Amino acid sequence: MKNHDLKYVLKLELMQSLRSTWFWSYSILFGGFVAIMFALGITESQVIGFLGLGRLMITFMQVCIVVLPIYILITTVRSIVGDRETHVMEYFLSLPISFSSYLLGKFISRYIEIFTPVFLALTGAVLWGMFQGIDVPWDLFALYVVLLAVLTFCFLGIGMMISVKANTQTHAIGSAFILWLLLVALLDIILMGAMLKLRISPELVIGFGMINPLQVFRTGVLVLFDPSLTVMGAASYYILDTVGRGIFITFSIIYPLLLGFLFLWLSLRSFKNNDVV
Repeated sequence: MKNHDLKYVLKLELMQSLRSTWFWSYSILFGGFVAIMFALGITESQVIGFLGLGRLMITFMQVCIVVLPIYILITTVRSIVGDRETHVMEYFLSLPISFSSYLLGKFISRYIEIFTPVFLALTGAVLWGMFQGIDVPWDLFALYVVLLAVLTFCFLGIGMMISVKANTQTHAIGSAFILWLLLVALLDIILMGAMLKLRISPELVIGFGMINPLQVFRTGVLVLFDPSLTVMGAASYYILDTVGRGIFITFSIIYPLLLGFLFLWLSLRSFKNNDVV
């Protein structure tokens, strides 16, 4: 893989994204959400000791749990299979560009396109809060930025894997939507129902739930929001007594990152070894 090949693909993908309605709608969504939260005075409310910008950032993260993964999956799974269906891939691969440069260029461009609006929205909230004289919880801001960064990386890796393996865009989008529904359902509903119905060990159920990157992200956000995890009920005792708050926050950062790298590596391997056109 040559650096200029990667830069070429990255530049083309970023230029295409800047002309996309999806990108600007997505950017306006997060920027507008922060503006609405300020307009509604949410920084003046208080929940479990959190107020000001801390309250706004918590609400922002709760929205990201639902919106960000499905947006990443739906838009990313079309990238490789879409180029294959429209024969754009044939043009790219007819140039002296390696498979690695092609896929990684798309991956990095997607990461920049998706993470930048989220980061700017959160940073804009902090800057506006500083202008208004509101205290900024810098430690909370830094940890939330890192959590959003690794969540984006994780689901981008999953999305790339689906896009490489799918035969059509319809198949890719359907697979992404089903996966998202399954991950959301496994946040609480199915796990708790299975534990009550089958009398499964709570430790086993919680351990299985921690495989879900959405559950890890959500719990990491809640640990920062509520150090005693009172909103999670009895599950909080097992999590905090077994690993502790600091270790779990570290786990909620490292695990999605490793998962993203794994799926990116698998997608790159499959892309190189199979008939991509």
